[in-house]
Amino acid sequence: MTGFARQEGGDDRFNWTWEIKSVNGKSLDVRFRLPPGYDALEGGARAAAAQACARGNLQVSLTMKAAAAAQSYRINRELLDRLLALSGELTAERGGTAAVAPASLDGLLAVRGVVEVAEEEDEPDAKAAREAALAADLQHALAALAEARRAEGARLHQVVSGHLASLQALVDKAAESAAAQPDALRARLRAQVEELLAASPALPEDRLAQEAAVLATKADVREELDRLTAHIEAARELLAGGGPVGRRLDFLCQELNREANTLCAKAPDVDLRRIGLELKTVVDQLREQIQNLE
Repeated sequence: MTGFARQEGGDDRFNWTWEIKSVNGKSLDVRFRLPPGYDALEGGARAAAAQACARGNLQVSLTMKAAAAAQSYRINRELLDRLLALSGELTAERGGTAAVAPASLDGLLAVRGVVEVAEEEDEPDAKAAREAALAADLQHALAALAEARRAEGARLHQVVSGHLASLQALVDKAAESAAAQPDALRARLRAQVEELLAASPALPEDRLAQEAAVLATKADVREELDRLTAHIEAARELLAGGGPVGRRLDFLCQELNREANTLCAKAPDVDLRRIGLELKTVVDQLREQIQNLE
């Protein structure tokens, strides 16, 4: 299922932002982008993501930025001294002419690397408190992501229910088809047996019975229609039960497609075969939507 969540936080030294992006996936795949020094957070973050989401491809990123009020600066005197020496050398080479203007202090300070942000070492207690706050903010982000996915799931529930209703309507239509009724089957079987007798008048009765049984089995689609109805009812029960149902619904789609294929293969006339093809189309549409469900 798709979704996005963002959670900001901070302390006296850093401001941070968690971002989580979720796209469809058959299983749960979580990938992290953490700044240097925060790799220890991945273990707990991965466990928290597994509790919040059953499947999907998740991209979890953490951005850390030093708070402006907490930043301190220092002069890289080694680099500044080298720049001053180089400036003096160039001036001497030019004979002190005005072609080379003396280096100004503000110009030297603007050179990258001369002014550095001073990195302060964290006290163990402060670092532990920051990691706890980061974990708490990640939980808030995961909760927001789960809520976004639930909202999408509620919308998809209606779409999936509509496809299931269309499937049941087609199954009912197939059951009402004359080709699926016992009288029609007996008439068709009688005609086929007469053709067999005309082709082989001396055909033994036991062989004739075997051929008739085979023809009857091939033409009878009521078993496939019963299984289709059972699978549709099972899918409705899964939707009504809530929770992660995507994988089980995906399996039911495979079974629905299998029965629709058998129906098309056994259909004795064009009308029933056309219904079977419509069933396959709706099953494909259902499968596409189920890929979006958790």
